[in-house]
Amino acid sequence: MGARVTGVDLAETAITTAWELAAQLHTDTQFICADVYELPRYLEQQFDVVFTTYGVLGWLPDMEKWASVVAHFLKPGGRLVLVEFHPVLWMFNPDFTRVEYAYFNRETITEVETGTYADRQAPIEETAVSWNHSLGEVLGALLRQGLEIQHFAEYDYSPYDCFAGLEQIAELRYQLSALPGKLPMLYSVVARKAR
Repeated sequence: MGARVTGVDLAETAITTAWELAAQLHTDTQFICADVYELPRYLEQQFDVVFTTYGVLGWLPDMEKWASVVAHFLKPGGRLVLVEFHPVLWMFNPDFTRVEYAYFNRETITEVETGTYADRQAPIEETAVSWNHSLGEVLGALLRQGLEIQHFAEYDYSPYDCFAGLEQIAELRYQLSALPGKLPMLYSVVARKAR
């Protein structure tokens, strides 16, 4: 549709794959391998839309710093579009049988994980470090950067079968089989930078 896109990821493998896909699809796209907090050192443009989605914020320890990067890269009148897994999910242990972590960002979450979100049976074991960011922490950080919240919604499903114990309830909709429809699983935000 004519959009020129810049993608950012910390993982070199993800950036390499993105370049390969862009070449196959002949898209006008650029990709930057960088820590998002350091991105202003590598990129000078501003954008109409900053899009952040599914499982990004939990890898970042500081929402104030993240929100300042978002505001830095938005043109006046530009919008952040954020779709993210709900912080309530990150309170639970991996099989959703008990609450193990705080809803609020009070601790670093360190877990040994086997497999990947794409293949839970993959013969990989790694230590993952993440942080749980409450809705108040995320929205408050955006508001403190002067962004205006135009949309906020919560959803009781995941579009992916990426957690233990999910069952499909409709196309691209999965819920926890033990707690169907009882927990928020996603939220979405649209925030606009003042003109």
